[in-house]
Amino acid sequence: MSEDPQRAAWQYRLDRLAREEAIARGEEPDVADMAPEPARPSTQAERSAYVENAIQQAIRRGEFDNLPGAGKPLEGLTGQHDPDWWIRRKIEREQLSGLGPPALTLRVENAELEDRLDRMHRESEVREAVEDFNRRVIEARRQLLGGPPVVTPTRDAGGEVRAWRERREARQRQVTEAREQLEHEQRTPRARWWRRRD
Repeated sequence: MSEDPQRAAWQYRLDRLAREEAIARGEEPDVADMAPEPARPSTQAERSAYVENAIQQAIRRGEFDNLPGAGKPLEGLTGQHDPDWWIRRKIEREQLSGLGPPALTLRVENAELEDRLDRMHRESEVREAVEDFNRRVIEARRQLLGGPPVVTPTRDAGGEVRAWRERREARQRQVTEAREQLEHEQRTPRARWWRRRD
């Protein structure tokens, strides 16, 4: 490979034309004059120049125009350093569950714990779920296998049961108020928007 790619391309074209002219005259082309340079490995600078040239040509052709997300801020830039951002984003995007290091799976479960508890019907179920969560957090903190550190806090089972009860009562009040509102609207006759002409 020549140092100058344009020069090498022109040399190739000249050699090809000389070969075609020799064949047209009925002569045997002189292969020795047109022998390619011995192959040598390309350098890092040559590879970088090739890649940069390919990118610039693609930009001129417009291949990078109208890409999804163009002109929009990058997602996930909160200013906080998270070394495991890539696996956390993969788990969230593909909605994977039960995969990944315990530090990440417990963090996701911690964020969704209240919703999971709200789907339960008895206080004993809520208490058992919180105690099981705390047990897994403590076990993950003791791990000796490596991986990211577990920073997920444990939850107070009694406090979670009280919060679950309060959220449940608030939902029941909302349902009762909505039902009363609906019954009131059904009992009240609707005013007609037209007037009768006499």
